[in-house]
Amino acid sequence: MKKIFYYKILVLMLLIFVLAGRAFSQTSGKLSGRVTDNSGEALIGASIIVEGTKQGAVTDIEGYYSVLNLRAGTYSISVRSVGYQTKVVQNIKINADQTTKIDIVLSTEAIIGEQVTIVAQRPIVEFNQTSSVSTVSKEELEKLPVQGLNEIVNLQAGVVDGHFRGGRIGEVQYQVDGVTVNNPYNNASTLQLDRSVLQEVQVISGTFDAKYGQAMSGVVNAVLKTGSDKFEWSGEFFGGDYFTTDSKRYPDNKDFNPLTVQNYQLTLSGPTYLPQTTFFISGRRYHNNGYLFGYRRFNPTDSSDFEKKNYNPTGDNQKIAMLTNNEWSGQFKITNQSLDNIQVSYQASYQNIKRTSYDHSYRLNPDGIRTNYTTSITHGLQFTHTLSDKMFYKLDVRQNYFDYKDYKYESIYDPRYLEAGAPQGDANYEDGAIIQGIDLTRFKQQTNAIIVKGDYTWQVDRSNMIETGLEYQYAKMIFGTPGFLVSTFVNDQQILQPRESIPKTPGVQIYFPKQLAAYVQDRLEWGDLVVRAGLRFEYFDANAKVPSDYQNPANSIAGAPTSTLVDTKVKHALAPRLGFSFPLTSAASIYFSYGHFYQMPGLGLLYNNADYTVLNELQAGGISYGVMGNPDLKPEKTVQYECGLKQALTNYLGLELSFFYKDIRDLLGVNFQSTYTAAEYARFTNIDFGSAYGFTVSLSQRAFGPLSTSLDYTLQFAQGNSSDPQETANRASAGKDSRPRDIPFGWDQRHTLNATAILFEPDDYSISAIIKFGSGQPYTPEIGLGFGADLETNSGRKESFVLVDLRAEKFFSLGFIDLSVFARVFNLLNTHYVNGFVFSTTGSPDYSVNPVSDRVALRNPSRFHEPRRIEIGISFRSK
Repeated sequence: MKKIFYYKILVLMLLIFVLAGRAFSQTSGKLSGRVTDNSGEALIGASIIVEGTKQGAVTDIEGYYSVLNLRAGTYSISVRSVGYQTKVVQNIKINADQTTKIDIVLSTEAIIGEQVTIVAQRPIVEFNQTSSVSTVSKEELEKLPVQGLNEIVNLQAGVVDGHFRGGRIGEVQYQVDGVTVNNPYNNASTLQLDRSVLQEVQVISGTFDAKYGQAMSGVVNAVLKTGSDKFEWSGEFFGGDYFTTDSKRYPDNKDFNPLTVQNYQLTLSGPTYLPQTTFFISGRRYHNNGYLFGYRRFNPTDSSDFEKKNYNPTGDNQKIAMLTNNEWSGQFKITNQSLDNIQVSYQASYQNIKRTSYDHSYRLNPDGIRTNYTTSITHGLQFTHTLSDKMFYKLDVRQNYFDYKDYKYESIYDPRYLEAGAPQGDANYEDGAIIQGIDLTRFKQQTNAIIVKGDYTWQVDRSNMIETGLEYQYAKMIFGTPGFLVSTFVNDQQILQPRESIPKTPGVQIYFPKQLAAYVQDRLEWGDLVVRAGLRFEYFDANAKVPSDYQNPANSIAGAPTSTLVDTKVKHALAPRLGFSFPLTSAASIYFSYGHFYQMPGLGLLYNNADYTVLNELQAGGISYGVMGNPDLKPEKTVQYECGLKQALTNYLGLELSFFYKDIRDLLGVNFQSTYTAAEYARFTNIDFGSAYGFTVSLSQRAFGPLSTSLDYTLQFAQGNSSDPQETANRASAGKDSRPRDIPFGWDQRHTLNATAILFEPDDYSISAIIKFGSGQPYTPEIGLGFGADLETNSGRKESFVLVDLRAEKFFSLGFIDLSVFARVFNLLNTHYVNGFVFSTTGSPDYSVNPVSDRVALRNPSRFHEPRRIEIGISFRSK
């Protein structure tokens, strides 16, 4: 009966989708307002034209107008009425998924053709929002010392290292132009976007509308730039290096080499030779040799006699970068509007990254570390049809392709594997450094997802918009170890043998999960009173098989009930959402929002090690088979509450105060399943729980003269059963109490403060700074050595930190080109510790109570935060 009920709900929502409509696309917003004369009387039939577009509106009998589907950006409008002045309003900011209100007063025309131009000012506080939403425009991005999307996101109130208001990593929906770019394998974004391609970034850290799903903590919507009817080109080149005099913590970083970090970026946009067709294309090359190095004293193929302590280094002792990042990326978009009321666009994003990660054990044999390769391609078509000035629909078809490989050599039969052999070292030589052989770790993960999304917009009347949408995703997911290299002895010599597979060891696995979502939402705007209510339906099919009886998982227990493989159950969820904003005065409003949010855990954890036939020899006290996967998991669930106050303190200063609470249930955790023979095995299930609560307070100061500033503070309490899905299993295997408890999460940073300041004089200079303060995250203290030495999990607190980033830029005008020279300094104070590794006996990264046993860790420079980085460059653009 429950399944029939869910299907009835789905059919109902599909009917609403067909017959009604959905409001904004996640890349566009709405412009509305009222046109009156000097006496306050409504002007009927006044025309509003959005310059540079085909969009506009005519005022109704009460003088109101609305323009839908305006892409995020800055616009000018002209307002005309017979017998009145024409008024042009410039610098109107349109934000994705928001309403911008512009009221116009027209004076009687004294001179025929008279025109008045004014410049709109963005409200210091957005009163029509019903939750915490931060919007960063391209103009702000150009001035601040930030480069990538992740840096922008972590600057917002309530966000700590990718954790939104106390949630786990992977609980955020990342979108590009309104369509998800998350990889369902781990719920992380498949793209790393540079600021040069961003038109706007919207970060929702509180509750969010029913149009957003597969997220429990927040939404990041990146709106990419697009072409216009004017041909434009721009670029940015910079170089830099890490620089610090702290040679104890950061060896080999005394010299400044401006080619350590290199960035080359070019952008072209404008019209094509095709009718009403524009394009945008951008390319970027980024190179970073990092700040962690090794010395090639040994080569991987060296051979030493460890028994006799005869070491035979053949390396050249050259300094080798061991933390590297090399990236090629590009974006392309072409848009056609030659057909009446129809816009067709094709968009593609590409990224290719080659990286190495520092491994201290290979510091004398740096050529032995493995390399990871990432290729991301996101592309698709968007079709927009405007049926009337009150109604339009959009159709998106998108492919998200993600390919990750992590190994030293691609083929297990590569002769270089056999020549080098397995990694080896001697505990009595250089603290056990690996001095021959190479890293044999191998892993690949590939996701090829097809997404079909439909949105339909209907402005029912001046105050009421109904929102409806449908989204389907089908993915092919491949992951696992692409072949094994096994050490064996032949004639008393250790050699490697390549093997395609190993019994009872998962190799490369393939799955085909399916997801479907539909939603309906109503937005009511009665003056300054805003109500947003919606309902979302989630559907997930893991499309896999599991044992019918977990007490006989491999069907190998004689006399026990038979266990067969059965299909996983299709999972459904209904998620209600509600929010409202109510004005207290003309300069203040309060808001409240509430919602249920569901999300499937990263599917890699569901599918990995999910072949239960490996348990055919399971017995009490036997070997461990690790934590078994569980494709039949339910979605995780968070119920969020948020309320707050928005206040315009002056014309230049705004305040926002927000209180939040999150009840987190059905988190992925580990349960110990008993069999009919009293044996036990660990299995992922929806058993963990948590909560997060606190408040944020934000102050924003609009540019007063050349200076604009912002300040936000977050007080947060995030706690639950475990910080990691496998934490319970790890505690049990260590002989510790694995029963549920309520402790701080590992990312529970109690106090967080972000401040920005921009000093900007157009066409002259720009100086900006970002200051971040964090009070430190938890760690588990330890007293003494051995079993039982550690205290309560996460009962200690790490050191607090302060980070300061600066940017200074000078502008020049050289005829046909605008040029600027800039310098940036990241981590100006050279803060060496930011929530990283600490010794459990001291809570410090610098010293340990047991310096002898911890000597390897004490000599490992990767435990410290990235040192000061200085970059110098030029940027240019056409006029």
